[in-house]
Amino acid sequence: MKNMGTFTAPIVHARKFTAKVNDSAIQNGMASLVSELEKRNPRLREPLTSLTYTRDIPVKVGGGWVEFISAMSIDYGVTGGSGDGVVSAGGANATPLIQANFDKDTWKTHAFEVAVRIMHVDLERSKITGRSLDEILTRGVRHTYDKHMEQNVYFGISKYGSFGLLNNPNIAAANVADNGSGSTAWDDKTAEQIRDDINEAINAAWEQAGYDREALPNHILLPYEQFNKIVERTNSDLANISILEYLLENNITKANGGELFIGATQWNKGIGAGGKDRMAVYCHNERYLAVEELAPLSRIMTAPNATEGSYDSRYAANLSEVEYLYTQTAVYRDGI
Repeated sequence: MKNMGTFTAPIVHARKFTAKVNDSAIQNGMASLVSELEKRNPRLREPLTSLTYTRDIPVKVGGGWVEFISAMSIDYGVTGGSGDGVVSAGGANATPLIQANFDKDTWKTHAFEVAVRIMHVDLERSKITGRSLDEILTRGVRHTYDKHMEQNVYFGISKYGSFGLLNNPNIAAANVADNGSGSTAWDDKTAEQIRDDINEAINAAWEQAGYDREALPNHILLPYEQFNKIVERTNSDLANISILEYLLENNITKANGGELFIGATQWNKGIGAGGKDRMAVYCHNERYLAVEELAPLSRIMTAPNATEGSYDSRYAANLSEVEYLYTQTAVYRDGI
């Protein structure tokens, strides 16, 4: 019996130990089992963002790594003016002379640069996960570049003294008319009053451009709030079309053979004088307005880094600030 007792005691202990091991295995194994049964979404959830700059401004490509962009302008004049001053008759002993005055404007450029570093160990681990770190980080570079271009196009880089599409100090700015009760906000205006605001801005810009038919304003940018409201609201209680549809069919641009675009950006909100919401009206034509990708974004070099145990890549681009070649083809209207 003693031998039996000596023999059975270890068995009891072994069973207790086995039970504990099994409990632990079940707990950890369940995690493994859940992992086996889960459905993995192969798509990475990247940051949500709004990118509209390619819609709202002509983007010119080429030029290289220059430091400035210049453009010559010319103004003509004739003795006595181009009306009766150039009328001649037999026996005239003087002929009016045409003259030209040249001037040059310059715009700044800046280099965009960002680096990607992939550790060797992480690169090896990515082979197991099936995701390419290089591809992921390259998308991150493009995302950063696009966000930079958004600010560069609409607002400029204030630290370096450049301006954008919506805040150029050389563009004529004014408040829209009030609704007769002291409010300029579109929330408090009828469809006809909103149409009047748009037509007044179009006409003001076109008049500044000497009614040049190529310079007919054709692009309007609004804050999302105002844009969405004119989509939601109907022209009148009896109408079945939105204010937006009404505006697109009843405007000075369309009446003069053009096609008007009305869109929204996140940058119009509060950018006007006194923090007011701004409407920008201009001619979307590279003759009058552009931004330049002088050296488009590219991977300029990749090299192994033995000290850091990584592979380092460098991306770069050369970009211009927004070029308002003819500032008289645009106007800003605040307080909408």
